[in-house]
Amino acid sequence: MYTNTGLKEQQKIPFFSRLQVKYAMSYLAILAVVLVLLNSYPLIVSQDLLFSSKQDSLKSQTAVMSSALMELEQLTSEQVVRVMTMLDSMGLERILVTDPAGLILYDSDTQADTTTDQTTGKYALVQEVVLALEGNDVFHTNFEKDTFFSTAAAPIVYRGMTIGAIYIYDEDSTQGALLLSLQQNLRTISIVLILIALVIAFLFSKILTARIGALLGAIRIVGEGEYGHRLQPEGKDELAYLAHEFNHLTDRLQTTEEVRRRFVSDASHELKTPLASIRLLSESILQSDYMDLETVRDFVSDIGEESERLTRITEHLLALTRLDSLPVGETQVIDCACVIQRAVNMLTPVADAAQVTLETNFCKGGTIRCTQDDFHQISYNLIENAIKYNYPGGKVMISTQQQGDQVIFQVEDTGVGIPEEELPKVFNRFYRVDKARSRAAGGTGLGLSIVRDTVRRHGGWVTAQQRQPEGSIFMVGFPYEVPEVGEGGT
Repeated sequence: MYTNTGLKEQQKIPFFSRLQVKYAMSYLAILAVVLVLLNSYPLIVSQDLLFSSKQDSLKSQTAVMSSALMELEQLTSEQVVRVMTMLDSMGLERILVTDPAGLILYDSDTQADTTTDQTTGKYALVQEVVLALEGNDVFHTNFEKDTFFSTAAAPIVYRGMTIGAIYIYDEDSTQGALLLSLQQNLRTISIVLILIALVIAFLFSKILTARIGALLGAIRIVGEGEYGHRLQPEGKDELAYLAHEFNHLTDRLQTTEEVRRRFVSDASHELKTPLASIRLLSESILQSDYMDLETVRDFVSDIGEESERLTRITEHLLALTRLDSLPVGETQVIDCACVIQRAVNMLTPVADAAQVTLETNFCKGGTIRCTQDDFHQISYNLIENAIKYNYPGGKVMISTQQQGDQVIFQVEDTGVGIPEEELPKVFNRFYRVDKARSRAAGGTGLGLSIVRDTVRRHGGWVTAQQRQPEGSIFMVGFPYEVPEVGEGGT
């Protein structure tokens, strides 16, 4: 069921919006940049090197020919032909030699092919020759149609005077073929790299998105209420860390869900009992035609007591809901002794009725940061519990003391006590050690939960332990807060 749902969800995602495609495209974009550089930079560098090599070669050849010709002192057609014949054409396509006026004295084309129109005696209408006759060394090359086309020209100087010019034209298809071969090899390498990159990008993105897809699927499963589902983290990267955090989150969700279910179950049970009693008592009154007035009063009194119990449970549930959902109110530095004393004054009539003695011992300067109402509720609940679960003639010892950077509020009683194995559970919601006694005393099993949650909201801690030889000890600790001017009051 999950697999089909996952596939449907995946199919709804546009192709180019899928994470796998985005990862693959990013890899290919990086590769494309690399391939552009691979196919351009080496070719540019190679072409520049060939241009430079060709220029150096032609310059060297023109220098050799110019040196040989300048020994003639005066250039004539016969002398130039004799010298150039001795030098040979050096593998060049064409060589022209002119006098100072640009008149062609030698043309290698006509020397090699007698059927060609004679150019000797004509003027060389070539820009390179004109520049050479002005005393400039000229070189030019370009790459077209798989061939390097190069020209070079240089003046022939005798004793500081230009007596002529030499012009060279060359076509080099061999070097062009070499450059084309390099370009073709680079293209082949690029194609192979693209194919390899496509496969690698697909595999890597598949592996990466598969782990992300597993996480997404796990989130969907947990979202459907399967809080026991866990991931198996693989590797030591961020995704593995994310999987660990997901498992921790589901652990907390599962714990919270278990607590919620238990809380709902306990709350339902606690509310059902007084409601059932009220219903039974009211039906008894309605179904009896001859019930005496005294019995009716007793039944109505019992209904009132059950209603009061319902009210207490509801109030405590609302208090716990407020602690779970609402932020901490505005705090201030308070004197613990003043707030505790107020709770003692309010509970003194209850203690007198239960024949329990209240004893107090407060230290000076026991100031903490909290709200007046929250700390009053903490102290009131702990002292009230100590009175309820005490014996006639018993005592409740209430004290505060400062230990280092902590202020300790302690409530001891000489009452029924708590078994050792039950101590870790006393702060659980709806938990009661002696349910019969708690019900008789009007307890809801929520008072200590309210104390614990309230203390934690203000950065404190609370513990419960046995008192020897009898009774219990509840200790609450808060960080000590130095009062500022104008603070620390009640």
